Amino acid sequence: MEPARKSEVALGAAFREAMRHVAATVYAVTTTYEGRDYGILATAVSSLSFDPPSLLACIHREASLHKPLARAERFCVNILGLSNREVAEHFMIPNPPERFAVGEWEAHHGVPVLANAQSSLICTVANRHEFGTHTIFIGELIEANHREDATPLTYFDRNYIDISAAPERKRDT
Repeated sequence: MEPARKSEVALGAAFREAMRHVAATVYAVTTTYEGRDYGILATAVSSLSFDPPSLLACIHREASLHKPLARAERFCVNILGLSNREVAEHFMIPNPPERFAVGEWEAHHGVPVLANAQSSLICTVANRHEFGTHTIFIGELIEANHREDATPLTYFDRNYIDISAAPERKRDT
């Protein structure tokens, strides 16, 4: 392997290792296209703007959701809570026979919404941008739901963790 390529591979590995150690919220991103529901787990979701209320979801172009989402008009970002861990584990199964067999799913604005998610953010697709291996989908919010009593499901170093049990750190004075 030539030195430049070896350096690029090492940089990619170091980046993946660093990102594994960033605690991330777990999202189930869903859409409906041609009468069929699609969904994947994602951690690359972020708020974008409050005016207009919008977010972005970065989806790998080889993910099962990518092609339908590239053609759909709407999608939902379901922010998973600890009580949704079974949904997350089911969504991790490659090509399960029925992706939405686990969880309480409802249709809102024509897309699957997890009824007992910590939050659900339903968006119209405002724009799409390709970068590297992903497409960045910009969604403009049309509905938002939130449960005050939910504890977030968090992913860290290839494991789900309960951040509500994390001890407070004392500040040095």
